[in-house]
Amino acid sequence: MSKLFVVPTPIGNLQDITKRAIDVLKTVDCILAEDTRNTGKLLKLLEIENRLLSHHQNNEHDSVRGVIVMLQEGKNIALVSDAGMPAISDPGFLLIRECIRCDIPVEVLPGPSAMLPALVLSGLPCERFVFEGFLPAKKGRHTRITSLADESRTMVFYESPHRILKTLQQLTESFGGDRRASVSREISKLHEETIRGTLFSLGEHFTQNNPKGEIVLVVEGNASSESVRKL
Repeated sequence: MSKLFVVPTPIGNLQDITKRAIDVLKTVDCILAEDTRNTGKLLKLLEIENRLLSHHQNNEHDSVRGVIVMLQEGKNIALVSDAGMPAISDPGFLLIRECIRCDIPVEVLPGPSAMLPALVLSGLPCERFVFEGFLPAKKGRHTRITSLADESRTMVFYESPHRILKTLQQLTESFGGDRRASVSREISKLHEETIRGTLFSLGEHFTQNNPKGEIVLVVEGNASSESVRKL
């Protein structure tokens, strides 16, 4: 029976890809890529030749139908994003859901992700956490941030370098400047860096230092909310 393989790809260091992932990318009938140019470069480095099809945020609603037909015809297909695990703040959820609805097997390979290394690097409690992905860019942003002020679990966010300072300032306003946090950027790459402090001190740091690269922000939960629950 045909199968959809969900394949994580390196977020930086090429050595993070698994042998199993390489074998799948070599042997499937085609690969769905968020950006065929980026995936094409990766495949070239891995010396893999395979057919690439575009599957990204702007076409996935239309793409899903055709992919399901190929799977039902007996094709084995791999889904990749530009980096990390597909469907985590990347396209993939709609296709996976439709495969499950159509009784098409889905196999998810373990592999690279920026979220967990950043969480562990933060030094904040990580036995319980909540992943928030990217905050809304505009509409609903303030509401989302306000709703998280009483969250007792450690919070993990993805953020772009041009918005991280604004995010730190808005979180400071809603959570208080003394809330502990960390910013990890360029995980597994040459210039990997993690800066720890409070929301206020991190805001001060990035006011003076222009942030670059892929960023993961980890924020301490509200300890007082946890205390209230225990009472």
